[in-house]
Order: sequence, then C-alpha cells, then structure tokens
Amino acid sequence: MNLSFLKTLLLTLSAGFLALSLMIFPSESLEAARVGLKIWWKDVFPSLLPFFVMSELLIGFGFVQFISVLFEPFMRPLFRVPGAGGFVWAMGLTSGFPAGAKLSARLWQEKQITAIEGERLASFTNGSNPLFLFATVAAGFFNQASLGIIFAISHYVGNFFVGIIMRFHGARHELTVQKKKPLSISPKSAFRQMHETRIKDGRPIGQLLGDAIQSSTKTLLMIGGFIVLFSVLTRILNLLHITELLAYFIKNMLSSLSISTTLSLPFISGIFEMTTGSYLASEAHAPIFQQCIITSFILGFGGFSGHAQVASILAPTKIRFKPFFFARIMHGLFAAILTAFIFHPLYKPKKETTLEVMGYLHHSTGQLREFILHYGSYFTLIALIASIFIWSVRKSNQSSLR
Repeated sequence: MNLSFLKTLLLTLSAGFLALSLMIFPSESLEAARVGLKIWWKDVFPSLLPFFVMSELLIGFGFVQFISVLFEPFMRPLFRVPGAGGFVWAMGLTSGFPAGAKLSARLWQEKQITAIEGERLASFTNGSNPLFLFATVAAGFFNQASLGIIFAISHYVGNFFVGIIMRFHGARHELTVQKKKPLSISPKSAFRQMHETRIKDGRPIGQLLGDAIQSSTKTLLMIGGFIVLFSVLTRILNLLHITELLAYFIKNMLSSLSISTTLSLPFISGIFEMTTGSYLASEAHAPIFQQCIITSFILGFGGFSGHAQVASILAPTKIRFKPFFFARIMHGLFAAILTAFIFHPLYKPKKETTLEVMGYLHHSTGQLREFILHYGSYFTLIALIASIFIWSVRKSNQSSLR
C-alpha cells in the first residue's frame, strides 16, 4: 500500500465522516454554518474587500514597481526577496489573513518573483491585522486594551524573525540561478518603472477597476466557503467530543511547561480556528500570563481554517504550501516566547489604568469595528451585486463579439 493510496483513503474517509456527521447533527451544523456565514458577511468581506481591490489597482498602476525599486536594498539583504515584497508586507500587515498569500501569488503570476521567493514572502507576510489584535482580541475578548500592545509586538516581531530564518529557504537552489544586481534607491528610476508598467498593462481605468472587483470578490467567496466549512467542522468536533479527546493529550505537554491544563481545550480549538481559540483562551480559568502566551501562539499559527485559505490561493501557482505551514509553526513559537519575555514589563493589571493609557486607541478601533459590523452586510450586498453586474456585462459583450 503506497503513500498515494493512503492519502486517497484518508481524504475519502474524512469526507465521508463529515457527510455522516452533517446527517447526524443537521440542526447544529446549520446553526454553525449560519454563524460562519454571519462572520464572513458582516465582518470579513467588508474588512478585506477594500484592501484587495486597492492592491489590485496599485499593481495595475505600476505602484508595486515603484515600491520594488525603493525597497530592493532593504528587502533583498534581509529576506532575500525583491523590493516588491515590501508592498506585500505592508498590505499583509494592514489587512491581515490571507492578503500576504494572495499578493505573493499575484506577484508570481506577474513574474515579479520566483517560486522560491514567493515561498519566502508568503511565510512572513501573513498575519492578523492591528484592528483584530487590539479591538477584537485585547479589548473584546480580554477586556484589556493594553494587551493589544503585547499581542502586536509578539505577533509582528515574531513574523519578522520568521522572515529572517526563511531567507535561507531554497538557498541551494539559488546557487545555480543568476542573481540580480541590487538596485540603489532612486526615486526617479522608481517613477519611471511605475510609468512603464502602467503603460505596458494598457487597461483603461474602468476595466482595471472591474477586474479588481471581480478578482477580489472571487477570492473572498472562496474565503467565505472555508469559514463556513470550518465553523461547521469545529462544531461537529465539539459535539463528538473529539476536541476534548485531543485536548486530553495536550494536557501533559502543557503541564511539562508549567501551563494550566485548562488551556488545553482553547489550544486545540485555536489550532483549527484562531478566533474561537483566542476567545476560549480569554475565558479559561488560568493566569492572565499563561492565557496570553497560548493566545499569542494561536494568533501566530493562524489555524487550519486560515491555512486552507492560503493553500487554495497558492494552488494555481508553483509556490508550495509546506514552507508556509512550517513558518506558521515557527511564528506561533516565536510569538509565545516573545510574549513570555515582554508580558511583565508591559502589562498593566488594572483595567482603569489600561483604559487611560489605551483610551484613544480603544475608542477609535472600537468605533471602526462597530461601523464595520453595523454596515458591513450592506457593503457586502452592494459589492456582490456590482461584481455580478460587471460579470454579466462582460459576458454579454463577449457574446456579441462572436
């Protein structure tokens, strides 16, 4: 029995198990699907669509080439990726999962990076956005906004360390590849490259905007499918007590690290879906220090739900998923270790003091999140209608040309 046959058997049994579970727990599965769909409809879609559309427009306008020339002397020595990686890094940091993977795949399709460079780039440009860390996790789950500083430092510095380590990925392969001479910082050359790229693209602004909306909507529909699927899967695993069974084996590992075993269930839940795991960690009966360590690992790892989204995005390219997966494990470990070091110097135990120190940030991010949650569903509906309209018009034009 070869490995390929075992893989086929395992995938078939898993799909059959999920289908059988849906028939055994129809009402619970439907409710979990509704929860996942609500999260995507009111939060994820309106939060990510503007970033996705804007990134597509900036690529079409040649802005990535502008960034590439300016950031080449910085990105190449540090991470061994082209200067265009600076654009991916910035957009991934501000918009969160899975923007880094989407833009890495986009640059590979544009032939601006190689597959090895894409694997390096995707490994450290995916993470949670600041709004999620401060407003959702720190202020929302833990009710302590100052924890956002701890989560943010451990999360982003941890990702930086991942990028430094992943610079050595594929080094042997690149020995046979002719290396490009690093470009010096030249704003004039950067503007010229941007202009030439826009002229070469050739698409008018209307077509460029339509392509950006369609491409972004297609990606977000895929992300929505994964969110609903893993929402149902996580619920089924809880109903069948499989999550508790897995948590039982994790207890020994946590005990050896002097971490409360009450965090074993949040840890396992976070391995599947980071938002659920982070919430359960904040509710666990354990010291706040240990809660933050486990939460930082969960946020760094990203959850299988996020991994599935990235794997789907990278599938049409030659960028492999395996390096990304190992990078997520490294990120989780780095984030947890950094949290252990910086927690006591930065933690403000009194909530009143926390709100005084972080009051403005808490207020502004909270307002933004409330706005997204309140009007996000309308925004999603309008964007979907616009995407369908653009698709139907183009389909009609193609038919008339035949």
